[in-house]
Amino acid sequence: MFAYRKKKLLENASKINCKNIISLQPENIFYLTGFWGEGVILMNHNTTKLFTPTLEYFRASEDSKECEIIKIEKRGSEGTLLSLISELDNNSFYCIDNANYNLINHLKEKTGNNKIIVNEDPFFKTRSIKDEIEIKDIKQAANIIDKLYNICLEEIKEGVSERQLQATLVYETFKNGGGFPAYKSTLNPFIIASGPNSALPHASVSNRKFESGDFIVVDLTLRVNGYVADATRTFGLKTIKPYLKKVYEIVKEAQRLGLNKCGNEIKIGEVDKTCRQYISENGFTNEFNHSTGHGIGLEVHEPPWIRPNNEERFMDNMTITIEPGVYLESRFGVRIEDSIMIDSKNSRKGILNFNKFEKDLIII
Repeated sequence: MFAYRKKKLLENASKINCKNIISLQPENIFYLTGFWGEGVILMNHNTTKLFTPTLEYFRASEDSKECEIIKIEKRGSEGTLLSLISELDNNSFYCIDNANYNLINHLKEKTGNNKIIVNEDPFFKTRSIKDEIEIKDIKQAANIIDKLYNICLEEIKEGVSERQLQATLVYETFKNGGGFPAYKSTLNPFIIASGPNSALPHASVSNRKFESGDFIVVDLTLRVNGYVADATRTFGLKTIKPYLKKVYEIVKEAQRLGLNKCGNEIKIGEVDKTCRQYISENGFTNEFNHSTGHGIGLEVHEPPWIRPNNEERFMDNMTITIEPGVYLESRFGVRIEDSIMIDSKNSRKGILNFNKFEKDLIII
């Protein structure tokens, strides 16, 4: 498994004239060795070396596979720098996934090597095509999300707060074997947004209590063995006005059209166009204010990006989300999202939808 991943990464790096890889990002280190933690990888066709500080050394020894583990005596950029200097060949190009300005400059200054290329594209291009183990973990994460939506049906009631629902879902996530990504842009693991808060695509969880007439957007993202699934459902509580139901049906149909458009060799921008055009034709041109989706894997948001004018084409075993939405400021919002895989070989529809939970409007 790791040998194949390394081979594909080196093939993609060779397209920018690099025969060597330097990786400091935990996601890429995990992808190449099975170890998620502090460290740096130096890799070429002959060897893979994982440098890690003393406090991580024994865990790295247990978790990592198919690599040589070298103990770093000093932590941080200084330790990384000292470890790499003696290993670099001034006649070779190195592709590095970290844009730390000081580290890159120090590497160049200390070694006289101007052949260090900062470029994450080979890493993302390689990771965008999932193998069987990755697919299994993403599918399991999506299965847990579906279970959490069934719990929402029991827990969403008048007087229950967004924060209370989040607490229950966090507990159930761990209980079912899931974990959480760490977002820099939010303090919450989930988005639970009710009433006017649902008009904010990235609403912060609050103490607002659910009321009759609310739309409640529940956006759940979690990990299994490092791999992410991401899905959203919008629930209604008790008495829902006909206009809200109408908007919900527009979003649901837009998402259906987007899913049906996905497939191997389809231009990614066409999927965004399909969802956006339908929503616009129904009167909400400016109320769909984010991209139609994104890649999922070791990160919540990673290529490919399902957004306007993306000329890249889907490939089998890419895993993505499709998540159109409509947001009326200070009133309400609707979003429906599934995690899917492009799968022309095994699926008649050209995709495998990991999320099975109902998308018809559920009024609790």
